[in-house]
Amino acid sequence: MTDLRAALLRQIRAQGPISVAEYMTQCLLHPRHGYYATRDPLGQAGDFTTAPEISQVFGELLGLQIAQVWMDQGAPSHFALAELGPGRGTLMADILRATARVPGFHDALSLHLVEASAPLRAAQASRLAQFQPVWHDSADTLPDQPLYLIANEFFDALPIRQFLRQGNGWAERMVGAEGDTLCFGLSPAVPLDALTHRLDDTSDGQIVETRAPAEPVMEAISTRIMAHGGYALIVDYGDWRSRGDTLQALRAHRFDDPLAHPGAADLTAHVDFEALAQAARPLRAMALTVQGALLERLGITARTHALAQGLSGQPLADHLAAHRRLTHPDEMGHLFKALGLTHPHAPAPPGFDA
Repeated sequence: MTDLRAALLRQIRAQGPISVAEYMTQCLLHPRHGYYATRDPLGQAGDFTTAPEISQVFGELLGLQIAQVWMDQGAPSHFALAELGPGRGTLMADILRATARVPGFHDALSLHLVEASAPLRAAQASRLAQFQPVWHDSADTLPDQPLYLIANEFFDALPIRQFLRQGNGWAERMVGAEGDTLCFGLSPAVPLDALTHRLDDTSDGQIVETRAPAEPVMEAISTRIMAHGGYALIVDYGDWRSRGDTLQALRAHRFDDPLAHPGAADLTAHVDFEALAQAARPLRAMALTVQGALLERLGITARTHALAQGLSGQPLADHLAAHRRLTHPDEMGHLFKALGLTHPHAPAPPGFDA
């Protein structure tokens, strides 16, 4: 039995079942046994791979989009370039490399990274040292200046609560124990004001997920962009509105039972983009766009062909496979979506329908 499993069982036996949100928090962020506190989870040796690790083109195109937005907004002379959950720093390194020749962009930026994982902060420090990044524990401490921010696969790892509809009430899904086994159960159903609007589009037995920790993050972003200008680009898997049980665990690049290996598997759930947009009001939200369409509009096919010149054999096959993985509807192209957020009076970012 792992140390974290034993600790969770002791807590549940002493205090009763815990919410899915508390379970996720303990599994991911426990200071000694949490998933992100103890490992670098990315790549072949880890548990999952993100788009920046698949192809440099992903970060290059999004970086140039951000730079274009910066120019369209008057090229402010001092601004914060920020990333939420920067992983190994791969995405930000690609963004900075692609924007190096944009006149004035690097001179004007200061780099800010919101990261909870000590191992990943170390990887970011190594890769991005020349830009002297400033690390933050939360978005609340980002500077009060124009903010150009990207979050790729950040919100899916924030803890969720799950509520199952029973009549006009909602029973919360909880994590309890049967002997030495963690198991799911339900609290008694009660009416919830926060979910009254979901009675119109759900039926008995359906699950709705909420993600309270996302709200202060979006509010912090909104406050800065409304006051100083800027842009936020969120790329993640999910849809406009939450419906159904989407909690999942990944371990060694395979799906796992979310309760089987606490602290040793990545836990995520689909993102409710509608909730993010509502929490960011009064920012202007662009129409939610599938990742494949956004990348195609930004020129991924042309860039892929340009980089393919001179490649052959397995390197060429891998390069073309990366393009397909990022854009094809049967892979990441439709599962992942992009939400762009700007000041209400700012021009629409490239690649989005307003």
